[in-house]
Amino acid sequence: MGACVARLRERPRRTGDDHRRKPRADLKPAKGHAVQETDQTRGPLGLTPIDPALLGRPIDYLHAVHLREREACAILDRIADLGRASAAEATSVMAFLSDELPVHLEDEETDLFPLLQGRCTEEDEIDRLLEKLRSDHRHADFDTPRVTAILGNATSGIEPAACAELRRYADHARRHLILENAILLRFARLRLTEQDSEMLRTAMTRRRGLDFPPGARHAERPS
Repeated sequence: MGACVARLRERPRRTGDDHRRKPRADLKPAKGHAVQETDQTRGPLGLTPIDPALLGRPIDYLHAVHLREREACAILDRIADLGRASAAEATSVMAFLSDELPVHLEDEETDLFPLLQGRCTEEDEIDRLLEKLRSDHRHADFDTPRVTAILGNATSGIEPAACAELRRYADHARRHLILENAILLRFARLRLTEQDSEMLRTAMTRRRGLDFPPGARHAERPS
């Protein structure tokens, strides 16, 4: 993915429309954004709760959902290792995969991806990245129902082949999250304007049936 992982020099987000004359910026994994993974912030099942007020910083909110997805993957690995799941574990991951993940994918495909296509330069090669991420999303659409079906009967034990399927799903999701956290969200922080961020915040908030999240109008944290 060439330029996506090459040296890009970081520049502050532009607030105007002249966004095409930007030099490359270093895309290093973001530090200190959204909810940090600690023993204190994890719920009893390992899924970090997200404060709805974080919708006021939509890129941080997307990062927080990625954290929850990574934690769900860790639970899938644990279930596969044990060959069974507690009812609470199975219910928690099923709810994330069935309810939260589809909304998150819509946030990205309907709103974030088009905004980035309009703001990134040719050298960013954003279309190549988005093509890969969309392909991953299609695989997730196909595989997730099978995973939730396995989890639906996981309290009574899981066959080895099904355990292997859970591990494959978790491994694929983690590889996808590496691209999104290290590259996609970094581009979003570097290229999107304040107006873009506001459009993203509004769309994500309405998609969740909210008018305005508490403390909605917060600027994105600097890198």
